[in-house]
Amino acid sequence: MPSADDTSDTLAAAQALLIPTYAPLPIVPVEGEGSTVRDRSGRDYIDLAGGIAVTSLGHNHPALRAALEQQAGRLWHLSNIFANEPAIALAQKLTDLTFADRVFFANSGAEANEAALKLARRHAYNNGHPEKYGIVALEGAFHGRTLFTVAAGGTPAYSEGYGPPPEGISHVPPGDAEALAAAVDERTCAVIIEPILGESGVRPLSPEYLRAAREICDRHDALLIFDEVQTGAGRTGTLFAYEQLGVTPDVLTSAKGLGGGFPIGATLAAEPQASALGRATHGTTFGGNPLACAVAGAVIDEVSKPELLANVAARHKQLTAGLAAADPDRTLFAEIRGAGLLIGAELTEPFTGRAKELQLACLDAGVMTLIAGANVLRLAPALNLTEAEAVEGLQRLTAAVETLRP
Repeated sequence: MPSADDTSDTLAAAQALLIPTYAPLPIVPVEGEGSTVRDRSGRDYIDLAGGIAVTSLGHNHPALRAALEQQAGRLWHLSNIFANEPAIALAQKLTDLTFADRVFFANSGAEANEAALKLARRHAYNNGHPEKYGIVALEGAFHGRTLFTVAAGGTPAYSEGYGPPPEGISHVPPGDAEALAAAVDERTCAVIIEPILGESGVRPLSPEYLRAAREICDRHDALLIFDEVQTGAGRTGTLFAYEQLGVTPDVLTSAKGLGGGFPIGATLAAEPQASALGRATHGTTFGGNPLACAVAGAVIDEVSKPELLANVAARHKQLTAGLAAADPDRTLFAEIRGAGLLIGAELTEPFTGRAKELQLACLDAGVMTLIAGANVLRLAPALNLTEAEAVEGLQRLTAAVETLRP
């Protein structure tokens, strides 16, 4: 069995060899099954992090593994100078199950959002309005790390130091319909919104606000883009969160859980907007890769099952109740919020800025969690998390909470 020294050596090698954009946590996971992960020393952890809402069916899922292995024995890559069957099959599933008529495949959520924003500008341009390129986004939003998407995101720290951002992007406070109405005008081509703001604290937006956004966009002939990179693929209890909100966007982006751990992104759009990105106006070498699309097709098959979506609802109740029980007098958690298996527990004022400390305490107790900013513990486990796995995870999380509670 590897020793602690082996883990230290591996982490030291990562620090020495990788460009230091990340600060890895102090373990090295090596294998997993379902929602249990083991590290190099053989210790097991209950995974309530889900690879940041990515491993939507846990680790080593048999249907995903079979889809990958079958496609790996046929074709790995063609590029988009050829059509490929897995991409067409996945696009058919997504359009059958959503409002969309067409799909553009990419490799990540950032690329999916990049395509959505370019589509919005190109749509206005194609309709004789080159001046209509304004994009309105929300403060605290996160849409990716490309220069365009980081500018659309509402977190200045992520865009600092990269020179002038693309022009025409403005931000308004989330949930403020009056501010949104004041910001959108005849030069606006799109409004981009996360139905639940993920990275800035798992903050759901109300259906009333999203309906207002739809009306404002319609009034000004602007596209409404829903960034469902984190909320899609069954995460909130329906295939996409918009289905629960009574609001249909013009464009929707998906990634993360769509591939169950295999990198893929998708931009879904209705006609006639979808055709704005015509031949040679946008592209990608790896987007729509047969391997990725085969795996994502298996993910869609699984997460569309009523019993799987029912499990999301059941585990939501179990985890939120367990978080509340871990802190019955609300010493630590000011609010527990979210939808489905995207849950945030915001820390009380005495614990401001200590979410990372709680995350490390959870890891020490044997449960993998996330943070969403400095003040929110975030859970985004596999959608097929079992009741027993949730019980074990909550027991370990409760032990971690006790180390911080006075």
